[in-house]
Amino acid sequence: MTQVHINRIATAVPPHDVQDAFLAFGRGMLADDRRKLALFNRMAERSGITHRYSFLEPAIGGAAVDTEGFYAAGNFPDTAARMRKFEAWAPDLAVAAVEKLLVGEDRTAITHIVVTSCTGFSAPGIDLALVERCGLPPSVERTIVGFMGCYAAINALKLARHIVRSQPEARVLAVNLELCTLHLHETDDLEEILSFLLFADGCAAALISADPVGVRMDSFRAALVPDTAALIRWHIRQQGFDMVLSGAVPGAIRTALSESRDAILGGANDIDLWAVHPGGRTVLDAVEQAFALPPAALAASRSVLSDYGNMSSGTVMFVLDRLLREGRAGARGCAMSFGPGLVAETMMFSMAA
Repeated sequence: MTQVHINRIATAVPPHDVQDAFLAFGRGMLADDRRKLALFNRMAERSGITHRYSFLEPAIGGAAVDTEGFYAAGNFPDTAARMRKFEAWAPDLAVAAVEKLLVGEDRTAITHIVVTSCTGFSAPGIDLALVERCGLPPSVERTIVGFMGCYAAINALKLARHIVRSQPEARVLAVNLELCTLHLHETDDLEEILSFLLFADGCAAALISADPVGVRMDSFRAALVPDTAALIRWHIRQQGFDMVLSGAVPGAIRTALSESRDAILGGANDIDLWAVHPGGRTVLDAVEQAFALPPAALAASRSVLSDYGNMSSGTVMFVLDRLLREGRAGARGCAMSFGPGLVAETMMFSMAA
């Protein structure tokens, strides 16, 4: 059976750090409720996030979050306005990541594109923009994995592995792009506001082939947690996409992973590398507890969370990129992401010698 590798990963984020502006706006929405405001401030302090990036340029003071007034108090945009921003900005971010990835690469050899996104849709979309702007073959086979949430990157890798196994000469370009900051809501619902303590924009691009270079994808396994469908919800509504991330998510993840540990790891006890989607500090804490990991095991995930926040589908690829750059030849690893269902999507991998 053909062995399939993630040969390289490249990442890109928009130019503006919006962490302070988003926190200030959150505090403003809760200013009339001291109890909620105190909890928000406590959660913000413990979030483990230092930076988050967006195409929106943060405003300093005033009634708007950004200098353009896209998010102005009392006049937040509808879904159509948010999608127009996605159509304008998403291709640029995808191209930035792919251009970094394909430096020195024979672009005519790319046979497939797999794009994941849950924060915007348009057609013709990101896939065709990449063909046109990055000089990819017009005959390239294209697949869009839409609205799967934070675990979509693992599913994209699984799909790419299937492609290369069936066509060993295939070279698959996988792109995970999210503009989460297009879905900030004006609300006094504390759970919803706390959800947007986490989210940010970013894009990861990866080249997957049978070349024995990089990260070898060994196996995949999904773990569906029963009776947890209400814990992570992501719906398209009139005022954008409504995200609910329940405070019960970390506990559900900890329980599910503890019960599925042997099935996920295949009985292995010598895992050197952990590429865990940093859905939040408490999610990482839950994984650490479920697998009885030392604090240093999730250092890459915690570092990505601090530097970029939660970028939904692309975030686990940012973590894998950091591990790949460390170059620990022969090391065995486990990658995982979590999303609606509640589902944990996992991948066992090895670093090429």
